[in-house]
Amino acid sequence: MKEITEVMEDSGESQGEALDWYVAHVRPRCEKKLVEHGKIYDFPTTLPTYSSTKKYRGKVVTFQKPLFPGYVFLQLNRKTRQVAVQSNYVANMLEVHDQEEFKAQLADILFALEQEVEIRVEPTIGVGNRVLVKSGPLQGQEGWVEERFGMTTVLLRLDFIGQAAAVKVEANTLELI
Repeated sequence: MKEITEVMEDSGESQGEALDWYVAHVRPRCEKKLVEHGKIYDFPTTLPTYSSTKKYRGKVVTFQKPLFPGYVFLQLNRKTRQVAVQSNYVANMLEVHDQEEFKAQLADILFALEQEVEIRVEPTIGVGNRVLVKSGPLQGQEGWVEERFGMTTVLLRLDFIGQAAAVKVEANTLELI
């Protein structure tokens, strides 16, 4: 596991103005493009990523996927904030109200990634939620979450003709209804 990160440390001041943390909510699949934009226009970006391995027709390919899809963490001053917002990659710029807490939490996440422990964002799908299966052999089926086993496995109740059947599915194949 590795992360794309420019400068995580307090970069101090750039052109006499303090840098604050912001969270850029980016357009679909634009996380890495915004990181490149930051390199060109000289503002620090942090994009935590993890390794994902897929098998395609006998080939094994490893990708670096964003840990928080749709979000890039930026350190900006007034001028570089304007440059970031005007890029075609940012959909919305979110302000960080507690800079120190955010910095500490981001440092913890980056440390965990460096240790190469398995880390994934905890899905918001909880017991009792009605869900739709997005992929796999049960694609299109609706059900209710009965139980969670760790971060990845969900016991899903599907109702058929007044009878319930419980199946185990991967949490990443579900979406809330």
